[in-house]
Amino acid sequence: MESENTIIAFGEILWDLLPAGAKLGGAPFNFAYRVNSLGDRGWIVSRLGNDEWGRKAREQAKALGMDTRFLQTDDAHPTGVVEIELDAKGQPDYFITPGVAYDHISITEVLLDAAAIADCICFGTLIQRTDVSRNTLKQVLSNSDCEIKLLDINLRKQCYTTETIVESLQATDILKLNEDEALYLCNLFQFSDLSIPAFCERMMEEWNLTHCLVTLGERGAYAAANAEPVYVPGYRVPLEDSCGSGDAFTAGFIHSLLRGKSVGECCEMGNALGAMVAMQSGATEPIAKEEIQRFMATEHERIVDARLKNNLIIK
Repeated sequence: MESENTIIAFGEILWDLLPAGAKLGGAPFNFAYRVNSLGDRGWIVSRLGNDEWGRKAREQAKALGMDTRFLQTDDAHPTGVVEIELDAKGQPDYFITPGVAYDHISITEVLLDAAAIADCICFGTLIQRTDVSRNTLKQVLSNSDCEIKLLDINLRKQCYTTETIVESLQATDILKLNEDEALYLCNLFQFSDLSIPAFCERMMEEWNLTHCLVTLGERGAYAAANAEPVYVPGYRVPLEDSCGSGDAFTAGFIHSLLRGKSVGECCEMGNALGAMVAMQSGATEPIAKEEIQRFMATEHERIVDARLKNNLIIK
């Protein structure tokens, strides 16, 4: 029987207002839900308004099998919502409402105790757009001796600063980002070589990272690590929407990494789970672990990034 790891996801829980209706989400919540569904102990640390959206969120999180003890209640600020529009390719564009409950996560002794026993802490930049939640995150990270602190950077419009990016990189072991975010950091830090392998190598050197993960959408993922770098092609699947797909990749990767799997195996697990989520509407539709195993055991057409296939081993 696999061991159960404790994984904390610190950040936003919110309602994604999709064209098809409201779906419970937020990158940290999506991630926590997915690692929980894989058999780990996924704890979401966030804050909900004392309102109808907040009550529905708490109820749905419980219905999804989540431990809600670290979901704080805020009487002064509303539950977070995000208006999402999808383009012709199913790619989302976000308007993230400011001044909401998750901007005001407070520090508690129970939260500090949880940080002290965590095997992994995942966080992003959106949750650091206000001083309150940002300072709470700093205390959580400083109270943890876990070997895996993961920055899923999630650069959202008007929700990050250069200062929060730099401080987050200083505090993390694993950086996960998409190709657009990698390009943004290349320009921010004035890297001359914009290739993905060179970017990852430079980031690992500059920030003392153990891993740098770049998701490439339908073209798969590239992972640089202290071991040999890996490129894993993507899956050609019918796309419903991509909400939560990257969070699912991260969940599959971390779940496998905590079990001693190779970087290639971690990427394959993350890639498969991300593809399956992209075939669904919203980010938190259930997927059983057995379904993932069947998906990975079945032959699927793979989409190879021609820029990477010639100089990296394809796993």
